[in-house]
Amino acid sequence: MPVKLVDIAKHLNISVSTVSRVVNGKDRVSDETREKVLKAIKEFNYAPNEIARSLRSRTSKTIGLIVPDISNEFFALLSKGAEAIAKDNGYFLILCNSDYDEDMEKEYFEMLMQKQVDGIIVATVCKDEKYFERILDSSIPSVFVDNFPQIKRNFNFVTIDNEKAAYDLTRHLIDFGYKEIAIITGKLQETSALERLGGWKRALNEHGIKVNNDFIGIGDFKFDSGYRIMKKMLEQSKKPKALLAANNFIAYGAIKAIREKGLRVREDIYIVCFDATDNTGLISVRIPSMVQTTKKIGEIALDIIIKRLNNKEFSSKEYKIFDRVILEPTFVNA
Repeated sequence: MPVKLVDIAKHLNISVSTVSRVVNGKDRVSDETREKVLKAIKEFNYAPNEIARSLRSRTSKTIGLIVPDISNEFFALLSKGAEAIAKDNGYFLILCNSDYDEDMEKEYFEMLMQKQVDGIIVATVCKDEKYFERILDSSIPSVFVDNFPQIKRNFNFVTIDNEKAAYDLTRHLIDFGYKEIAIITGKLQETSALERLGGWKRALNEHGIKVNNDFIGIGDFKFDSGYRIMKKMLEQSKKPKALLAANNFIAYGAIKAIREKGLRVREDIYIVCFDATDNTGLISVRIPSMVQTTKKIGEIALDIIIKRLNNKEFSSKEYKIFDRVILEPTFVNA
């Protein structure tokens, strides 16, 4: 059976309240008694009941983070940024990987609610308005990152300017003389995918280039999407001469399809994308890329949760409650 405070108190012949003060780091305990209690705790292998403690303190000291793909470096770095701020403020991060599954995301949200976390950060892949209403109507502070609900409600949100970033990448291709420019992006229910498609279209329209629907590939943000869609595009009678890949996984999948066709990246098909950072040196071709301040997104999202929990005012120079924080990515040429 688990050891309780009363067992330690009986063993030391002191009151339960004295043992409790030591466990919870309170004052009004002599150094001698504190040392005895700590020794007994170690001897009995006592572990505090965190559920009971959270009920007393009304805080679980945990914050939930739901992401769609933890194997994607973008979400890994975002998680690290959030975790760093959580640790600095005495909180633990519970990381949930939805694997781009809407039902799994909803299940994780309900699990986090049941665990009475103090805040939730969500990189959503859902389009269910009732689900978003449930998040926003709960008493738990929430922040959306990367993708956000397309509903008429106030909510906190942190991302980059996806539309402008995609526009600038497409402009880069146009400036090099390309006109047959394709795009492969994620599901359009995800705002990051939708906005990147919008930036691509705006750049083409502003430069008098007709949008070719055969050059629009809608999949997801995974390697297989880039490979499968690019392979299909290369089988068309009219093939693209350049590609805007909505993330690095799509770009790497497209590169595989291009090479299998006996074509060369850059010489035959020029690629630009988001977040083509290769820290391993294993990718043999460098790709012009918009690099997001990914870790910063996680840091800001967690910081918003902490400020809301502490009821601190949001200065105009930082971010307001229910504000949308839009960060600028950095263009890295190859």
